[in-house]
Amino acid sequence: MKSDNVALRWLVVAPASVLLGLLFAWWNVPAGWILAGILASGASALLSGVELPLNRFVNRVGRGTIGMLAGIPLAGVALGELAGYLAPGLVVALVVVVAGIVGGLLLARTEPEISRETGVLSMLAGGSSVMPVLAKELGADFRYVALSQYLRLLAVSMTLPLVTAFFTTPAAAGGVTPPSVNWWMFPVVLLIAFFGMDLGKFLRLPSPGIFGPLAITVVLALTLPAGWSLQPPEFFRVFAFLVVGWMCGGALSMPALRLFARQLPATIVFIVGLSVVCALLAVPIMHWVGITYFEAYLATSPGAIETALALSSEGGAGPAVVAIQLIRLLGVLLIAGWLPQILRFLLRGRA
Repeated sequence: MKSDNVALRWLVVAPASVLLGLLFAWWNVPAGWILAGILASGASALLSGVELPLNRFVNRVGRGTIGMLAGIPLAGVALGELAGYLAPGLVVALVVVVAGIVGGLLLARTEPEISRETGVLSMLAGGSSVMPVLAKELGADFRYVALSQYLRLLAVSMTLPLVTAFFTTPAAAGGVTPPSVNWWMFPVVLLIAFFGMDLGKFLRLPSPGIFGPLAITVVLALTLPAGWSLQPPEFFRVFAFLVVGWMCGGALSMPALRLFARQLPATIVFIVGLSVVCALLAVPIMHWVGITYFEAYLATSPGAIETALALSSEGGAGPAVVAIQLIRLLGVLLIAGWLPQILRFLLRGRA
């Protein structure tokens, strides 16, 4: 009877998520599919007072696809191009990571119910769709992480177009060309997303459900003939984002929402502070790399990489935005994957 009840709830949640996702996509809402999954499954969990469990196969494929989506941009930029921007990219990543760790530890210090891992993953800027999945694998409160990450993503995505409208754009045309989608790769994507975790465990990678598929994607993408792409069909991207939303929303409860509401002012202050720091960081990056402030501001934005790359393409920005954003993203993901070990190292000898 219990399984029947869960199936009936999913018969309502799944189509409701799709309808909300289509509506949010039409409205250009940032991370609209993730938000749709959170709202639909969260409403079910809160109204029934019982968590909405996610099928293990669905969860595994969704997590694997998120890993693939994180790996595809890394394979889309030439290694020589990345190497040329390695130093400024590492500086940007270091600033973002240090700010996230400090902000997360302060948050955990003021709120005993928030663990150090939860606090830091909530405050790390980058990979907002990956962080809740990493949080679940690391035993952190992925519900709080998802809500905090979405709030930051929403704020950055909404302010980037408004702020950059006042900057002078580069005269050069061009920008980022999205990789083509080969529909015959559908079963290949499914296999990588599902079995990538096994490779990650074999290689002892941190968070193997994410980094296993990511590693396979990067290696295969670099070895495939020209014109071939591992870019998942749109169905997989939508499915993966919905899985993240279902995972987080289905586990919501009133205590979890009250905890998030209690820390909302501190979270907003951190988001504003990080945005200001990144905007100031863009000044030396601009002179260091020899780019416009428009490009430097987009390259150092604290997350919302899709919005930043879209604006850089529209404004005719050079490769610096893509390269620095990808280096920052990779650095943040690696730090997040090894977070428990890093925190133990930083806090050794403390209570």
